[in-house]
Amino acid sequence: MPRKTPDIEVPHLDGKLALVTGASDGLGLGLAERLARAGAEVIMPVRNRAKGAAAVERIAALVPAAEVSTRELDLSSLESVAKLAERLNREGRPIDILINNAGLMTPPDRQVTGDGLELQFATNHLGHFALTAGILPLLREGGARVTSQTSIAAKQRGVLWEDLQSEQRYDAAKAYASSKSALALFAMELERRSRAGGWGIESNVSHPGVSPTNLLAAHPEMGRSKDTFSVRVIRTLSRLGVLVGTPATGLLPALYGATSPEAEGGKFYGPDGLLHLSGAPAEEKPYKFFAGEADAERMWEISEGLAGVRFVD
Repeated sequence: MPRKTPDIEVPHLDGKLALVTGASDGLGLGLAERLARAGAEVIMPVRNRAKGAAAVERIAALVPAAEVSTRELDLSSLESVAKLAERLNREGRPIDILINNAGLMTPPDRQVTGDGLELQFATNHLGHFALTAGILPLLREGGARVTSQTSIAAKQRGVLWEDLQSEQRYDAAKAYASSKSALALFAMELERRSRAGGWGIESNVSHPGVSPTNLLAAHPEMGRSKDTFSVRVIRTLSRLGVLVGTPATGLLPALYGATSPEAEGGKFYGPDGLLHLSGAPAEEKPYKFFAGEADAERMWEISEGLAGVRFVD
């Protein structure tokens, strides 16, 4: 018997503006399409213009009335992040939904950005931190829901506090988990600071479980010439309907966190299936590595220093 595919009903989002990072493919593209289908105008900041244009065309083919556009963004570059924030502030549109979804996973060798930061930490966490800070006035004006996408990998490993940039020893999986734990710590602290400061923003955290995206596929630009064994196994299990999810189900926790009237700030949403690998979105207990307020405050201060930004109240 084929498995029943979980889904959620997205409320009408007419007149809302949503910003989704990493929307040129994978879960981000699916999220952008679902938001557009619900009536939101969607901005997709992308590094690759050709992929961005193809993503816009794909959404337009599925949702003819969609209002979808791209902006330039390389999350690994603080200069690029600042330029996007400056442009969005000039455009002046209040932002109702921000999904910090983009990410990259486990380059085989340590890579350093132009800012001197380890690539996964810079892209998965610090770029999102700096972007959120840069567009804070627009988020506040929109009373935004901010959903940040962590990973199930953060359940096993937390932030590499003593070697944040993996300078002493590079372990790709640990660096990835560290970056995703850092992002979740930021998201939880954003909720606390919003409440304390009356910013009017709700911030929560989601994870997609496991589904066959391109995170573990071939990425020659970062030194991975072929698909990993892991992604080949995940694709097979997904086709068979065994244990793991699909791209359509993997996006549901973030979609729920960003749009559901029942979703709340400070909560953590993931799939409700076995080991939380797949299933319908549901609230989970935050992983121990991003549940502590002291750690969240510490990461916030470190991130402000590294990014050279401040969340101005």
